[in-house]
Amino acid sequence: MPLLSRAANRDRGTELFGENRSARRAVDLAVPGRPAFRGDQSPAGSEAIAQGGSQSRTRSIFFESCANPGCDSGWLHLWRSRQAPVFEGGWSCSAACTAARVSAALGRELDGRGQAQEMHRHRVPLGLVMMEQGWITPGQLRQALDAQRMAGSGRLGQWLIRQQGVSEQLVTRALGLQWSCPVMSLDYHDTEALTPLMPRLFVDAFGALPLRVAAGKLIYMGFEDRLDPIVALGVERMTGLRVESGLVAESLFVPAHARMLNARFPAVELVEVASEPAAVHVLTKAIERMRPVDSRLVRIHDCLWLRMWRRRQLGPVPDRSLIQDLICSIGLH
Repeated sequence: MPLLSRAANRDRGTELFGENRSARRAVDLAVPGRPAFRGDQSPAGSEAIAQGGSQSRTRSIFFESCANPGCDSGWLHLWRSRQAPVFEGGWSCSAACTAARVSAALGRELDGRGQAQEMHRHRVPLGLVMMEQGWITPGQLRQALDAQRMAGSGRLGQWLIRQQGVSEQLVTRALGLQWSCPVMSLDYHDTEALTPLMPRLFVDAFGALPLRVAAGKLIYMGFEDRLDPIVALGVERMTGLRVESGLVAESLFVPAHARMLNARFPAVELVEVASEPAAVHVLTKAIERMRPVDSRLVRIHDCLWLRMWRRRQLGPVPDRSLIQDLICSIGLH
């Protein structure tokens, strides 16, 4: 299916030579919150490899264990002089093993696609929430609903503001009660610093607005009138940071969202394929071409998001120049 637009989407050890002689290459994962080394590799050994010492690099080539459980290349793969690519924390000894791991990850992400129902579907209508709080009268609600029905467009909250003089603050507070989420501010919103958190396409198509990163562990994510838990979960899985979602008042959200869409984002490649095998081929080719120090795949709605890190990530937000995104859509025929 075609890549989405926001307008169309309004309505997630190997032992070789005896005891104490086995070793594995340390993999510095690109995302905080994941281990910086694997197996029985010590932090000191990880640091040596990160510094690029020739002796450590030689050992890592000879003692690496392919992450593909179905790898059948035997001991010969130990002599292949490649330390990349790394996909989801595991090294692949060949393009075929990379494809096998990508295929497994793709099956995981597509499992149940099209069957998941929107969370929080049954909610108390906004007008009733506001009447319960005493913020509007039954007459105001009735008139706003009539105007909405006659116009055939517009959200109820907008009609209450325009026609009935209800404050935007009350409407936003009511939406927060309806969605059981906080109302967030735009304090400390640094647009340029936040663009590496997610591709521009998702900011545009799903109306998601990264607001700030707190303590290197938490992303505050803002939405205009409804939450999107699938987007929040996808960003959480990709970044390794917990995502806290909330609503932002329309008058603040719209200009901030426009500023973010005009900011610089990491490089991205958009691809549409006809089948799952074609998606595996495209994703594998991208990983083998770039040879990233780490890469990861998540699905957000009908989009497969592959992120690749050229070098190790040092902080909670990656350097824009060190990552490459690929967004793949599988057409439905």
